Amino acid sequence: MNSGISQPSDESIAIEVQKGNVEAFGLLAGRYRPKLLRYGSKLLFNKSEVEDAVQEIFLRAYQYIQSFDAKQKFSPWIYRIAHNQFINLGKKRARELLDFFDPETFFPHFGMRPAFGEKADGQIKELLDEFVNKLDLKYKEPLLLYHIEGFAYKEIAQILKIPTGTVSIRIARGLAKLKNLCRPV
Repeated sequence: MNSGISQPSDESIAIEVQKGNVEAFGLLAGRYRPKLLRYGSKLLFNKSEVEDAVQEIFLRAYQYIQSFDAKQKFSPWIYRIAHNQFINLGKKRARELLDFFDPETFFPHFGMRPAFGEKADGQIKELLDEFVNKLDLKYKEPLLLYHIEGFAYKEIAQILKIPTGTVSIRIARGLAKLKNLCRPV
């Protein structure tokens, strides 16, 4: 039931942090920690690495909070920091990165984007992760950001620092490559 009390926006909380309210940053961290852990777990193998990386993301976000433009949305800004942290860690560890699935196979209507865990059991998820593991990062990450994290193409473009048209192309090509990988031999 709605109590009539609205929650402050991420952007208004960030402004408070910029003004020196250190405690307000804890609100942002509380809101984004589960999201960034989920995002990182799709890109990195080691859970403790993901947790450490998320801590580093928050340190960097706090360190650079003055560079945040409150006229923009906060989520693409912090996801850009997360993207850089996870990619740098992945390169440092020289590992394959993970991701996910073919939404057309599991969603009754392509336009719908429910969370992956709501549609696939453990065995299906493992099989899909195996196929997605074979995709290049340039296809995996836009698919993850769109289908799992729920970002719009424009926001993905901001996070990855690529044109919106490139986001669209990479998602389409990633889905096509995933379909080819999933076909029976």
